[in-house]
Amino acid sequence: MLSGKKGVILGVANKRSIAWGIAQAAAQAGATLALNYQSERLAASVRELADTLDRPLVAPCDVTSDADIAAFFAQVQARLGALDFLVHAVAYAPKDDLDGQFVDTSREGFRIAHDISAYSLTAVARAALPLMKDGGGSIVTLTYLGSERAVAGYNVMGVAKAALEASVRYLAADLGPYGIRVNAISAGPINTLAARGIHGFTKMLKHHAAMAPLRRPTEVAEVADTALFLISSMGRGVTGEVIHVDGGYHCIGLVPRDEPSQG
Repeated sequence: MLSGKKGVILGVANKRSIAWGIAQAAAQAGATLALNYQSERLAASVRELADTLDRPLVAPCDVTSDADIAAFFAQVQARLGALDFLVHAVAYAPKDDLDGQFVDTSREGFRIAHDISAYSLTAVARAALPLMKDGGGSIVTLTYLGSERAVAGYNVMGVAKAALEASVRYLAADLGPYGIRVNAISAGPINTLAARGIHGFTKMLKHHAAMAPLRRPTEVAEVADTALFLISSMGRGVTGEVIHVDGGYHCIGLVPRDEPSQG
């Protein structure tokens, strides 16, 4: 599917991260990749994972720094030349602003959550534009249902994800004339390191599996396959969309009274 394609995947942290699942799927589909690490603390982990792929570029990039972003994409251009896709899987909010009530969100916590989780998509899209605009491309980010509904424990991150989804639509409008598509995947809860920082996440995971129409948890591989669709030519007519990969949980308003008969 991606033979001869070149792409950047931002946000690989460890073997459980959704970004890593997407990176594996893209590499298996034939893509040449560039990966970042946010800090030196994560460098060893990302490099160890990258060693299992076919010689990807691995370089530092703190998405809160315009200088870091510029330096990273300069390395991408030097190694890969043009880009065909960019996957943005970066989000963060201070733990104190995820606990308790949203009304208690600090001004600084609100700023940090929006800078890292929402604005960074615009920042990296702008940096990738010169490498994509001649041949078109695809940009994909990750979101969650907490952008649409109030989810206990998600708090300021839900508001940041709502800003991220609005950014997807505006970027799709801006970049469409260059042949660049911009979409988001709204994944169901997945047991990643970042997700475990959400208060009550284990309860959320069990509730989702029990209530979603498919009656099971969302898997990283399902999100990765959807990302492959969006970054490949099969998704060439899709832009400005938020695609839910959550076993149908987002469509449920009232839980069915009885389970269907198995006979």
